[in-house]
Amino acid sequence: MDTRLNALTRWVHQQPGFEQATLSPVSGDASFRRYFRVATPSSQRIAMDAPPEHEDCRPFVAIARYWHQQGVSVPEIHAEDLAQGFVLLEDFGNQLMLDALSDDNADQLYTSALDELCRIQQIKDQPGQPLPQYDIALLDREMALFPDWLLTRQLGMNLSNGEQSMLDTAFAFLRESALAQPEVTVHRDYHSRNLLIRKNRTAPGVIDFQDAVRGPVTYDLVSLLKDCYVRWPEQRLARWIEYYRTISLAAGLHHADPDTFRQWLELMGMQRHLKAAGIFARLAIRDGKQSYLADIPRTVHYLVEASGRQPALRHFHAWLRDVVEPELTTLSKQPQTADTGGH
Repeated sequence: MDTRLNALTRWVHQQPGFEQATLSPVSGDASFRRYFRVATPSSQRIAMDAPPEHEDCRPFVAIARYWHQQGVSVPEIHAEDLAQGFVLLEDFGNQLMLDALSDDNADQLYTSALDELCRIQQIKDQPGQPLPQYDIALLDREMALFPDWLLTRQLGMNLSNGEQSMLDTAFAFLRESALAQPEVTVHRDYHSRNLLIRKNRTAPGVIDFQDAVRGPVTYDLVSLLKDCYVRWPEQRLARWIEYYRTISLAAGLHHADPDTFRQWLELMGMQRHLKAAGIFARLAIRDGKQSYLADIPRTVHYLVEASGRQPALRHFHAWLRDVVEPELTTLSKQPQTADTGGH
């Protein structure tokens, strides 16, 4: 018996106008949260079930309400019970940006997503509730996921002292670059699976923002454009990067020229992809979500490409290319998520 679903259903039925609503599952995410579509003859909502022993709803609710007031396209909160971990949300539908993308509409969809990102990055801290800092400890903890979960636990690699020293040097280089960037509001998971295309709306619906921080200006940009779930050709990437550099410059978020901004983005992307590859392995090992293994080769290849452009990381690049990537063939039996738009 699903006792939490029963409790959620009872709670939803207590909300005015939803006494007879039906609940049906909506695909979940990489956390312990679950989502259900709440339907009546006249309206729809999304009910979020976040078990309090695993998930804290308070950041989600606080950020959602504040960002909504600031004009960002996050779901409106209609009701919440933080003690039980239940939230009733505006329904943005099912059309993920990832599933909607094609060669023909990519420019339009990415431009809308970049415009919305610029709105997010301009948000000031809520009075009395500042966002956490993307500090040294958090950057290091995220990069450590790569050796801890992917290399050691998933691939069974035993790192030598020399390899560990090389990793430490690379991580320090990436950390220093991240900390040198101007700070903005960072969604922290801004990509095509967390943006929803809505009818008659230009701006995408933004979800999964509860881990927002104050951090580097290129973090969310590289999450979107060097997405772990879809790749685009360099010509398109360069055009979108320059578009965002221009609008974020006009918004006063930085003063970087094109070369500096691209260097920030490349190094920030490496930090994020180290984190993401480790998280995908952790999701498979700890949580039994094997489908995420299919996204690891694409994510690691971003690391190989980016490190190849950095003379200071030439040893790290060669090691990724010659040692780590060949080990990923053990993941090749997993079903692959298709690339879009070529390479």
